[in-house]
Amino acid sequence: MTLSAPPGSLIPRPLLFWTGVALTCAGVVEHLWTFIDSASVDFRMSMMGMSSVMWAAMVAIVVGVVLSGFAVVQPRTPGPGAAPIPARTTTVSRRRLIAILSFALLVDQMKPATLAFISPGLRAEYHLSASDVSWLPTVALTGTVLGSLVWGRAADRIGRRATILIASLLFLGTTVCGAMPTFGGTLVTCALMGMAAGGMLPVVYALMTESLPPGRRAAIMVLQAGLTTTGGYMAASGLAAVLIPLAGWRVTWFAQLPLVLILIALNRWIPESAAFTARRARTKQVPASALFARPQTAKTLVVSAYALAWGLVYWGFITLLPSQLESAGRHGMSAATLLFFSSLLAIPTCAIGAWLYMRWSAKGTMVVYAALTVAALLTLAAVGMDGSRPVLLATVMLLFVGTAGVIALIGPYTAEIYPVAIRGTAGGWAAAIGKSGGAFGPPLITLALAAPGGVRTAAVFVAFPMALAGLAVAVRGSTPQAVAQSPEGAAPLVAEPDDLAGSEAVSGWTTATARLPGEGGTAT
Repeated sequence: MTLSAPPGSLIPRPLLFWTGVALTCAGVVEHLWTFIDSASVDFRMSMMGMSSVMWAAMVAIVVGVVLSGFAVVQPRTPGPGAAPIPARTTTVSRRRLIAILSFALLVDQMKPATLAFISPGLRAEYHLSASDVSWLPTVALTGTVLGSLVWGRAADRIGRRATILIASLLFLGTTVCGAMPTFGGTLVTCALMGMAAGGMLPVVYALMTESLPPGRRAAIMVLQAGLTTTGGYMAASGLAAVLIPLAGWRVTWFAQLPLVLILIALNRWIPESAAFTARRARTKQVPASALFARPQTAKTLVVSAYALAWGLVYWGFITLLPSQLESAGRHGMSAATLLFFSSLLAIPTCAIGAWLYMRWSAKGTMVVYAALTVAALLTLAAVGMDGSRPVLLATVMLLFVGTAGVIALIGPYTAEIYPVAIRGTAGGWAAAIGKSGGAFGPPLITLALAAPGGVRTAAVFVAFPMALAGLAVAVRGSTPQAVAQSPEGAAPLVAEPDDLAGSEAVSGWTTATARLPGEGGTAT
């Protein structure tokens, strides 16, 4: 849980890295220029083909991302001397790290949020049916599932910092989604965008867990999870409201280009986790299958149940709820109103959840928000669409409160209960399970809505797994462990719970050595 080596040494091959960034930028700029050149036809590029110059620009983007990705991976040199000397940490450096990683999550959340605002324009330009355009969120969410698995695992193999930088480069490259002349090309680039977005969140939580001292760390992470989700949606909606009337739906992708460049420029202040570096130097890689081996089995099953239950409620039930409310016709509640409530309620919900998580109980807070979600669903099952407007409004608000708390808690909780060796893998698994609800949640809820009882049946259907998930956390959930800390200003001691069977036969605590600045000895 320490900030690692001086920033200048964190990119092993800086010339290669910036060459790759320059190539990627050149490819993106070429697509941007093509988009600007289409102003004479109201930025409608569907009648254009992929020119040879655009294909060359695509090759430059791919080559640039590969080169930069290779450049940021630290060479593996066995032995305890391979770990870099930890840097002195200060309140300023920690706050700066929190700010940068929060900005990274904000950019990350803007990518999938933008999908909701480009669909109408994309459908009109490509002359698509409703079923055709539905492939866009499906492909993008499938990409986030794959990205969560791939980048979560990569964080445990090549490092937290390297993975964040590679995901940022993919963010940069996939802004060309706004210049694809065909719907198929848009689907491909949006799938790659989803892969980049899917990996950022679990990796950031792993780095935060290992870089901040205990105490308020959990509260900071819970607040960060909720507020960046809200901020990403609001930023995407604001850009769409201002820019789409001026330059069409495509501009929303290119408008995010400056934010991604800022994120890459801030890389010098993103450290590698010394806990990860020390463990990487001391031991061999632990396979991903360790998630399902003792003593991690119960943790993984509990986290999976909690994430899956949220995915079914959010991606399945809540996604279809606006249309059900509007079809009822008596409540004057639009989809826009529901989205507004969703964003607004996330702020106090996450603040309260962070306080409870820190001051009371991590497990208890997760159970409370699961219970709130179940209570809202069961109330909705009781009153249906025929209830009075105040009751229905209060029920919908309670549903948003519960689900906002669940998603804000699951990422930080997962990062805190797993050992360093598989922390990124576990975070990626939990994120993938939750987002998989976007693939099969809507079809399942559609079937439930078609059954006798309609919304009532669907509400009970999704309340059941959420109730089981809350019960699983209460009965078998793990309690996050404290992490040892050194005095302010010195290199923190790296002490992580590491109970991986078969990798390190150590029960309880595994203490990694950390070299203090200016000293020749070690501290354990």
